[in-house]
Amino acid sequence: MTATSPWTTAKPTAILVLADGTVIEGRGIGATGAVEAEVCFNTALTGYEEILTDPSYLGQIVTFTFPHIGNVGTNEEDIEDLTPAARHGAVGVIFKADITEPSNYRASRHLDAWLKARGIIGLSGIDTRALTAWIREHGAPNAVIAHDPNGNFDIEALKAKARAWSGLVGLDLAKVASSGQSSTWSEKPWVWNESFSELADKDEDYHVVCVDFGVKRNILRLFSGLKCKVTVVPATTSAEEILALNPDGIFLSNGPGDPAATGEYAVPVIKTLIKTDIPMFGICLGHQMLGLALGAKTEKMHQGHHGANHPVKDFTTGKVEIVSMNHGFAVDSKSLPEGVEETHISLFDNTNCGLRVTGKPVFSVQHHPEASPGPQDSHYLFRRFINLVREKKGEPALAERA
Repeated sequence: MTATSPWTTAKPTAILVLADGTVIEGRGIGATGAVEAEVCFNTALTGYEEILTDPSYLGQIVTFTFPHIGNVGTNEEDIEDLTPAARHGAVGVIFKADITEPSNYRASRHLDAWLKARGIIGLSGIDTRALTAWIREHGAPNAVIAHDPNGNFDIEALKAKARAWSGLVGLDLAKVASSGQSSTWSEKPWVWNESFSELADKDEDYHVVCVDFGVKRNILRLFSGLKCKVTVVPATTSAEEILALNPDGIFLSNGPGDPAATGEYAVPVIKTLIKTDIPMFGICLGHQMLGLALGAKTEKMHQGHHGANHPVKDFTTGKVEIVSMNHGFAVDSKSLPEGVEETHISLFDNTNCGLRVTGKPVFSVQHHPEASPGPQDSHYLFRRFINLVREKKGEPALAERA
């Protein structure tokens, strides 16, 4: 009997091929096949299910810097996309360690089975710290991630596919991530060991219309928790259709892709809505859409901001908060026109993270105040928005921090 060499390397069953021709080999997890996308890294220690179902990650492969992913399994409550059957979210995932067996009382499915069901192609067993360092130096690359249990890959074809992909610049993905039809949301925030409850009609004090560019569920839950009836409308809804719903407030949601591309149809609508003086609040892509509608410009970032531990300063209070972020584009603060005030900045790189319109009930932030995953330092922004609605109705303001 011949002894097996301890240095024998198993045949790779998954690979990541960057547009510059770099090939990274590892073990395949999740779905099989190949898909082109942009590679980013996320520094969050928890919340992998929420991250992978965030529609803002559509068109991206997420590299987790935390080495152990999957130990709490998955469940049906932590999904963030509004239409999970369409599986909007990350298209690929990269882990350092193999997925462990789930060990959590809320787990209903192993992460690997969950990835297969959602069609997410995965790669494990690589040095994610080295890949993260590469992205920090060179920027988020276009790439192809491929998984074949038999390890059969046409490397040259995959290199060509990675080189040929256009990337996120100029790509409108909001139409894809949007739910595509109007609906009403009433599910309130999750309560420990009680799951979710529904907002009763008698408790609906305000009507918020959400323009869905790829909205996260927890955003809608926080509105419901503040006694808001929420009507969700597709990204392409006209201003006339939105105003016909008689909203007390208008929300511009998060979403994926290049804001300039989405702005081709969204900006004229937002310009019309701003003129009505109805309170308006935007998050992430919604923030970028508002910036474009006000005359500012957006730019592609070198590596983007992705994680649940980013420091942001709120100039209106002078306080620093730790926030959740997920964006690869940003509003250029130097392009903000007169009458538009910068309210938040990232303390990592001083990029713009918030704005408001002087003399109008209109503001937005780049980060994710709903967190999910992440700290809840920025939940006050939802109350700030509702206070604009209350002010318009002649009602006294709520305390911003409960």
